[in-house]
Amino acid sequence: MGTRTAQETFDAGYYGRFYGSARTRVHGPKEIARLCAAVTSLLDWWQVPIDTVLDVGAGVGLWRDWFGKHRPATRYRSTEVSRYACAQYGHEQRDISRWRAKETFDLVVCQGVLPYLDDAACARALENIAAMTGGFLYLEAITKKDIREVCDDVKTDVKVHERTGAWYRARLRPHYVEVGAGLWAKKDAPVLFYELERR
Repeated sequence: MGTRTAQETFDAGYYGRFYGSARTRVHGPKEIARLCAAVTSLLDWWQVPIDTVLDVGAGVGLWRDWFGKHRPATRYRSTEVSRYACAQYGHEQRDISRWRAKETFDLVVCQGVLPYLDDAACARALENIAAMTGGFLYLEAITKKDIREVCDDVKTDVKVHERTGAWYRARLRPHYVEVGAGLWAKKDAPVLFYELERR
């Protein structure tokens, strides 16, 4: 990724291209609304309360907007490393590789953040995320294979640290059960899965 700082990477131009323009963004409000509905419906299926949510790298606040509209009683906390995004969208400025809250959250959302971190920072971030997860993690992190086979490099910022899925799984498995579709259940979460619901 070179030596771009977070402030150079996640500026107004970045948000305009990857979030603002329908022509160059991967996901907009409609797509994220479907994702939010899917994630929360699965947690409802497993009878997991969603009283608290932490959004790590909240971007323009699409998850927050959805929760505000559809689950207004949920206590929602959003963080971003970008000074620009915090000023524009009202998030707390936090670096997930260096910060962890004292409390845990029923759902932690981390979408599109980890590939921007180098290996050491990413490993620290995963430890911090695991410590703050009380129930479930929704994780999206593009891998080397995704960049080669899935991502549209016009709509996806591929100037990231390319890692394998195995690299991420090796660091997630001590803490989580992989449920699938980006969902990871904390190992001590009070939920039982059918055998074929989990990896």
